[in-house]
This record gives sequence, C-alpha cells and structure tokens, in this order.
Amino acid sequence: MEDREKSAAQDAEGPDVRARIIAAAAELISSGGPDAATTRAVAAAAGVQAPTIYRLFGDKRGLLTVVIEHVLNSYVSEKSARTPHPDPLQDFRDGWDTHVAFGLSHPGLFAIMSSDPHPAWQSPAVSDGKDVLRRRIRNIALAGRLRVSEERALGLVSAMGTGAVLTLLRQPEGQRDLGLADAAREAVVAAITSEAVTPENADVRAKAAALRASIDQITVLTKGESLLLSELLDRIADAG
Repeated sequence: MEDREKSAAQDAEGPDVRARIIAAAAELISSGGPDAATTRAVAAAAGVQAPTIYRLFGDKRGLLTVVIEHVLNSYVSEKSARTPHPDPLQDFRDGWDTHVAFGLSHPGLFAIMSSDPHPAWQSPAVSDGKDVLRRRIRNIALAGRLRVSEERALGLVSAMGTGAVLTLLRQPEGQRDLGLADAAREAVVAAITSEAVTPENADVRAKAAALRASIDQITVLTKGESLLLSELLDRIADAG
C-alpha cells in the first residue's frame, strides 16, 4: 500500500501528468464512448497509477467534467471569436450548423452532456456556450424578428438542437440523414420567427410523401418495384 501511494505521488509530480490524463480520457471517450473511460483504462493510457486520478480529479465524474471543459473551451472560444453574420437570422443558422458539426465530431462527450437533465456539475464552458446562443437570439429580437419570448426561443433551440444531434448519432455513420438537421433548424426558425423558408418544389414533395404513404395499397407492382419506388419517393419527399 505504501509503495502504491508513493508511486501515485511520483506520478502527480510530473508537470504534464494532468494534461496526459485529460488527453487519454478524451481519446477513450472519442473512440469507445463514455463507458470506455474507466479509471483503470485512463490510468493505463496516461501511464499513471489510478490513485493519481483520484488525487487530481476526485473521481471519474470530476475527471469527465474537466475533459468536457477542456474540449468545450476550445469550441466556445472559436464560436465567440467568429465574426457575426450581419443578418442575425443567418448568424443563428450558422451557429446551429456549427453546433451539429461539433456534436457529430464528439459523440461520446455529447452523450455525456445530454444524459443528465439535472447535472450536479455545471461546466463554465457550457454556460459560456449558452451565453453565445442567448446573444444570437437577443440579436434576432432586437431586429424585431422574434415572435416568441427569448426564453421560449432558447428552450426550443436547445431541445431541437440536442434532439437532432442525438438522432443522427443513433444512425449508422455512413447512412446519416444530414438533411434532418437542416429540416430541424428550419422548423425552429419557423417556430421562433415568421421567416421560415418555403422548400423548393413543396407541392411535388407533398405529393411524393402522400404516394409513399399509400404504397401498400398499390397491387400492380412487384415487391422489388415497390421497394424501389418507395426509396425514390422518400428521396423526393426529403429533397432539400
């Protein structure tokens, strides 16, 4: 026991040990999801003893909090530094797309952040990110283009944005319907403003969706033909 504590103390003396542990945990989460970042696995990947992690971060939850903070700090800094689009609604759309791209690039971390509706911890970077979103919504309101309260808009954006990313993450990576995120974005725009974009060929798409819904009633096609027609109608109905 004494040797183990001595080894942990020696680990903690290294100037880069904290950074190594954070990087190791982030890599494990990225490659294997939250469950892969066990204390033992992180310690092995970082080349330290497990007690070192407890000494520096308290427990696994404390380590995950620091990892989230580390990744989000860079992301939020980039968001805050970006020159806003002069059109506040386009600026919102750009921010939405950036958020979706971040979630798809960090599935493990996004899963952790979205798993607990009432987290005992609160990352300052998460709060900073919400502040960026609040400013974007405030700018839409200042332009006289918001038709709900700012709080309602914030709630709708958060719910729809998180739901869109989680839905995409559940789809096989090579088969993700990325247009779903765009459709969700425009649904939010329609809900919080009066400036929804009317899809091109909306009538054609509606007819394709109606025919697709009644495909089971068509008896003149073979099973293969029905499957092919269903796929084509889905593509027409979902065309961006």
